Amino acid sequence: MVRALGSTWRLPLAALGVLIGACDGEPPCGPSAGGPYWLEEGQAFAATVVCDSGAPVPAGATLAAIPPGRPTDREPIPAGLSFDPATGAMAWTPGLDQAAVYDLEVTLPGPDGVETTTLVIGVADAFDDPANVPVRDPGRYREEFGLPVVFLDPGPQDPEVYAPTTIVYRGRLVQAEAKKRGASSLSYPKNSYTLKFPDDDRLDEAAFPARKKLVLTSTFDDNSYLRQRLAFATWNQMSATHLPIGVDHAVVYADGVYLGLYLVSDHVDDDLMVDHGLAATGNLYKAYNHDANFRRDNNDGDGKATLADGYEKKAGLPDPGQPGAFADLEDLVAWVADADTAGFRAEVDTRLERADFADWWVLVTLIAGDDSAGKNAYLYHDAAGGGRWRYLPWDFNHSFGQTWETQRQPADAQGSYRQRNQIFVHLLDDPGYRQELRDRIAALLAGPLAASTVQAQVDAWWATIEPSARRDWRAWAGAYRTFPRWASRTDLTDVDGELAYLRAWIDARWAHAAVSFPDD
Repeated sequence: MVRALGSTWRLPLAALGVLIGACDGEPPCGPSAGGPYWLEEGQAFAATVVCDSGAPVPAGATLAAIPPGRPTDREPIPAGLSFDPATGAMAWTPGLDQAAVYDLEVTLPGPDGVETTTLVIGVADAFDDPANVPVRDPGRYREEFGLPVVFLDPGPQDPEVYAPTTIVYRGRLVQAEAKKRGASSLSYPKNSYTLKFPDDDRLDEAAFPARKKLVLTSTFDDNSYLRQRLAFATWNQMSATHLPIGVDHAVVYADGVYLGLYLVSDHVDDDLMVDHGLAATGNLYKAYNHDANFRRDNNDGDGKATLADGYEKKAGLPDPGQPGAFADLEDLVAWVADADTAGFRAEVDTRLERADFADWWVLVTLIAGDDSAGKNAYLYHDAAGGGRWRYLPWDFNHSFGQTWETQRQPADAQGSYRQRNQIFVHLLDDPGYRQELRDRIAALLAGPLAASTVQAQVDAWWATIEPSARRDWRAWAGAYRTFPRWASRTDLTDVDGELAYLRAWIDARWAHAAVSFPDD
């Protein structure tokens, strides 16, 4: 496919003719060539520069390339790209060593001097061609089918220790650090990573302003490529008072090898808390297993060694291992575990940002995020400042109709998550709070989380990631279908089948939620 970014139309690969424009046809010409255009190495491309009116350009046009980072310089056009100065016609079949994003400038004589127009041709790496040449210059390969590209060299090998690496993100080179990340996902052939930028050279993207760390999450376990992003977006859109998680998609290469489509997200840490206006000295904890249930007994029903079992301390003082490191968390767990309904109501609004925790229940209930109802969560507390506890979500490969091992989960699956989270028990047992949960779901389904709105978001994101998702599926479909954790499934889907399943599940789940929640 040759794709024009941001458009809704597709053009055939060969003998392509493009005529763009609509004005009065009088001088000056107002040259245009459309685009941006996206294709793969080895695919044929053709376009014609025309006047805004659709009339041919005046003879004598020239074509030059604009080198990245040097907007006033010009250099020869890429080898093999032909341009007819008399007609404005261009044609090209990029070779297997020409993957890059090319910014081209057309200059032509006009009645009052020269006129110019620029066009972008993005040539994606033919990663699965046996004769392919790896991307030669990551600085010139800033995007792939409109998505930002991340290069890691060398690719991280250790899940515990950050190692130096060169990161090229959307064409910008940074000497930084990275490591593998994850728990069960470490067994995937397509790994996840954490990127760590220097303090004086942080990433500064629209979705991630001045971030020190970012997470690249593998999409290997989700061939819709949208579940995790949908989950975080659901949280972000529920309330302006939430602590949001920034998300985007990107394409990743490591050691010159194509790894495919990834979710890029904020890394939840003390820097992010500061970015959200919270104290840098606050304590940040991550719930990493189901012992993080706000009870005195662990997930197996046995007494806990400490009330902080199931949590890691990610920021704040005292450091882990020091006396009192988990004191405020242990106090919270003890209070939640021991409180009766009246006691919980009496103190909850002095201890918790209750809306966060109520929306936590709404979020996991609505999207069936079973694995994130107790664990896979962050808790932040400014103990010194006397602030209330806050919640941030994490890790949603188990959501929107599939489990963490990709098995299907019906849209009418019930579950109050009482067994996962004692805070939820208190909210559900109190008649007033229970009614608030019911009203909250109704308001969200009639407002920012209406099924039509969510489906429109799915459509918009899919339009943006579709070429990259299909390339990723080309790379990983075989490994996905034979991966031991779910190879025994008899209902495995391809990209189109999974997307259709996701859309149908959302409609069915939302309809079920409108009449059934909360319901034990």
